Amino acid sequence: MSDKVTTIVEQLVTPIVTELQLELVDVEFKKEGKNWFLRVYIDTENGVDIEDCGTVSERLSELLDEKDPIPQAYFLEVSSPGAERPLKKATDIEKAVGKNIHVTLYEPIQGEKAFEGKLASFDGNELTLQTKQKTRVLEVVIPYEKVASARLAVVF
Repeated sequence: MSDKVTTIVEQLVTPIVTELQLELVDVEFKKEGKNWFLRVYIDTENGVDIEDCGTVSERLSELLDEKDPIPQAYFLEVSSPGAERPLKKATDIEKAVGKNIHVTLYEPIQGEKAFEGKLASFDGNELTLQTKQKTRVLEVVIPYEKVASARLAVVF
């Protein structure tokens, strides 16, 4: 059910974000407690503001009312993915080279299933991550097919 809704919403919202020169980062349809939430995450190189979110929300809401693809009541939220945005596609990871990221894996590498560090390179097949262990910087090469999830990581 959730996958079907997100697919339909992606098809509806893609022309809107394209026209507005925005990027569709992700669509989620989740139940939290007794309420359903439809979340649409948008972004640009320079970030998005409340007006961008409002415009996408209004236009998407009109389409959803017209097409009515979701049988239950839900809350629509359109927002930026935030500072720790998910890196869903290979192109997202390519854009993150030189930045700090957090990666979780399907299976361990060097006994670990999660790494955080500076993404040194990505060639489409492997990520090279520079991680710190105490005072040393180590490079970890991660096959892309082993990546369960990746996101930008804020370093304090």
